[in-house]
Amino acid sequence: MEGEIMSETTVISEQSILVDVKDTYHVITLNRPDKLNSFNDEMHRALYAALEAADADVNCRAILLTAAGKGFCAGQDLGDRVKPTPGSPPPDLTQTIGDFYNPLIRKLKSINMPIVCAVNGVAAGAGANIAMACDIVIASEKAKFIQAFAKIGLVPDSGGTYFLPRLVGSARARGLAMLGTPITAAQAEEWGMIWKCSSAETFLDEATAMVQELSVGPTIGLGLIKQALNASEGNTLDEQLDLERDYQGEAGRTPDYLEGVTAFMEKRAPKYSGKR
Repeated sequence: MEGEIMSETTVISEQSILVDVKDTYHVITLNRPDKLNSFNDEMHRALYAALEAADADVNCRAILLTAAGKGFCAGQDLGDRVKPTPGSPPPDLTQTIGDFYNPLIRKLKSINMPIVCAVNGVAAGAGANIAMACDIVIASEKAKFIQAFAKIGLVPDSGGTYFLPRLVGSARARGLAMLGTPITAAQAEEWGMIWKCSSAETFLDEATAMVQELSVGPTIGLGLIKQALNASEGNTLDEQLDLERDYQGEAGRTPDYLEGVTAFMEKRAPKYSGKR
């Protein structure tokens, strides 16, 4: 049932994706550690279903995306594809992108609540770009980010050519995309690719604490912030000013705005409902 709270971890689609439903947020875990959590079709479907379930849960106000094992995600499971051979027709990679990766990135960007990504290890190819599609990324100091596409003659997908220049600038984006040079989590933080690099022992606790905080925050306002930032990447200044005006009006009509101001005046911690 919509909004129902489950007391135990829910396993979706033969454990390629694990979902742990908390009172106010969902934890979604990529769970193919023996394959460095690389994607096959089944895992794509399971992750998309998990995101849709979180989006539909009226009690869910934030999402934590993480992964099992030593790596976060190695991108596409190349063993799941028919290998090209000399003289055979080339594979149609547009189908995988159109059917799976593009809808996944659009879903991550459109879900109207904060999504925190906890990167535990290597994030390569689409795995790196899926992380960048989330709202806030906290990475273990052991993590690395690799635009591995050029190493096998491909082009960055899953939004890589969109996110990289906006996060790290054109020169660095071109170097990362064309050379496929791995960068550490510390360097990714320095370049503005991620929010924070933390110790391997604490990064997941930090990410969980952040999601817990966000999940009891002013949910409508946080969703409007996400929408505004997403829109700013294509808007002119005038368009963005008008959007801010409209979103501020919407946020100002929520019970959470009244609660936030009242709590401030009464010098107490606010108790946000996340409701309209």
